[in-house]
Amino acid sequence: MRYVHTMIRVTDLEESLDFWVGKVGMVETHRSENAQGKFTLVFLAAPKDEARAREERAPELELTYNWGSDEVYETGRSWGHLAYKVDDIYAFCQKLQDAGVTI
Repeated sequence: MRYVHTMIRVTDLEESLDFWVGKVGMVETHRSENAQGKFTLVFLAAPKDEARAREERAPELELTYNWGSDEVYETGRSWGHLAYKVDDIYAFCQKLQDAGVTI
């Protein structure tokens, strides 16, 4: 298993990029805009992880911007998910179930 990314929702993409890229020093590795779903995904990496993130798309921070949304994300709501990649999802789920995890 390997860590892929953490996703957080943002209400102002430019302000968020100013913070994460301009102030923290992360690097934008790729961006995806989905007109049908009305959202933009921006993936950032720490400078020392940039080459790996561009090649493997991990490890990254994913900023999700939902166009035209007026939702105010509370601290608990702005966080979206942690993403991990496993070799065999079915075997991994079975391993979790065998350990008593409900899926």
